[in-house]
Amino acid sequence: MHPRPILNFLGLLVLFLGLSMAVPLAVSIVFEDGGADALALSMAASSAAGLLLFLSTRSREEVQLGHRDGAAIVALGWALAGLVGTLPYLLSGAVPGFTNAYFESISGFTTTGASILSDIEALPEGILLWRSLTQWFGGMGIIVLSVAILPYLGIGGMQLYKAEVPSPVVDKLKPRISETAKTLWRIYILLTAVEILLLLAGGMSLFESACHAFCTMPTGGFSPMNAGVAHYESAYFDGVILVFMLMAGVNFSLHYRFMKGNLSAFPRDPEFLAFLGLFAAFTLAVTLDIHGSIHRSLSEAFRYASFQVGSILTTTGFATADFERWPACSRLILLLSMFIGGMAGSTGGGIKVMRIVLLAKHAHREVRRIIHPHAVISVKLGGKAVADEVLSSVWGFFLLFVGLFVVSTLVMAAIGLDLVTAVSSVAASIGNIGPGLGAVGPVRNYLGIPEAGKWVLIFCMLLGRLEVYTVIVLLVPEYWRR
Repeated sequence: MHPRPILNFLGLLVLFLGLSMAVPLAVSIVFEDGGADALALSMAASSAAGLLLFLSTRSREEVQLGHRDGAAIVALGWALAGLVGTLPYLLSGAVPGFTNAYFESISGFTTTGASILSDIEALPEGILLWRSLTQWFGGMGIIVLSVAILPYLGIGGMQLYKAEVPSPVVDKLKPRISETAKTLWRIYILLTAVEILLLLAGGMSLFESACHAFCTMPTGGFSPMNAGVAHYESAYFDGVILVFMLMAGVNFSLHYRFMKGNLSAFPRDPEFLAFLGLFAAFTLAVTLDIHGSIHRSLSEAFRYASFQVGSILTTTGFATADFERWPACSRLILLLSMFIGGMAGSTGGGIKVMRIVLLAKHAHREVRRIIHPHAVISVKLGGKAVADEVLSSVWGFFLLFVGLFVVSTLVMAAIGLDLVTAVSSVAASIGNIGPGLGAVGPVRNYLGIPEAGKWVLIFCMLLGRLEVYTVIVLLVPEYWRR
């Protein structure tokens, strides 16, 4: 490991986060909401600390980061970002207590969307914008953003990109990793801007449009309104946000190829077809299940079913209905969706559709091997054979994900939560979704979770956002040995 460049990068990260508070500070001044002093002090403290750490660890020597350095920077960077994010909450008095503030901050940066706030609309506009920005930065990844400027620091970026985007196969869009990061962010910013314009066109204010767009593209789910998107009771807003949630749940390399003129990028991608198929099947099942029992109109049933399924499957977490009151079949479908998540290379969480597809294909191969024991059968994705080492990695991830889910659920149950709340709170946290079932349903929050339980869920959020391996590897003693 190389401690000096790791600390240097973390200093740069803190400096960037501190300077980014200038935007919500300006909003706070314009609205005269009373939060300007807290944001100004948070900005000054974070920027000063980051600049001091950055300058004191600077070196003229070029260092090539290894996989250990990449994992350390990403995991420690996310934990440190959460710490910086607590300052506006604590100094403004918007969130009581360090644990609650850190929970809200980590929930933002990991794009989970789980909140402890009961009266969101009472918060200053500047604080609400900061809350949304934490999700926007966390969505594409603060680390990926910073990778774009690593060449100027003499630090290689590929190891950071692999740790930040640990899908089965890292998809480089450009020969240089910094160019890949810039390309991803251009697409991310473009889609965010288009959503803001469409929400504005529907009559939503600029401030609320920006907050919702900043939390849709990262599949985050924070809203400046107490009732979330349901506050507007608008089919238009539901439709716009649903479309962009689905776009955010798609591999961004497909967006890039489509924008470059490859019109067949989407229909030829097997993971996209599986993702779209799951969304369609789950929406149809939930629509039929809630039609008659919850909604008399088939169109209304479809509207609410498609939004909730899209929100949970992409791990965004917006809600326009209290699905806690829906029939058991619909709730089970939504719970299953929490584990599946979006596509690899998207801003969504969960296990990812690609891994689910590969696991299904691998299981199918094993069945065929029993029937044809001497046949040479390979697992293919998009007409190409998948290497056994990739399948082993997928199985390892799946078992680790499920194992950590089970252990965390047992801990939450031991703390005193009922079974439904324990299961769904862990699933919603490790899947980076936000709302769950039971005491953490879509019209409730996480304030009532015991303090120890909140720290368990914070750990689950980090596991989900960094896809397990990056966090777990830091807990293995062998990692720290030379």
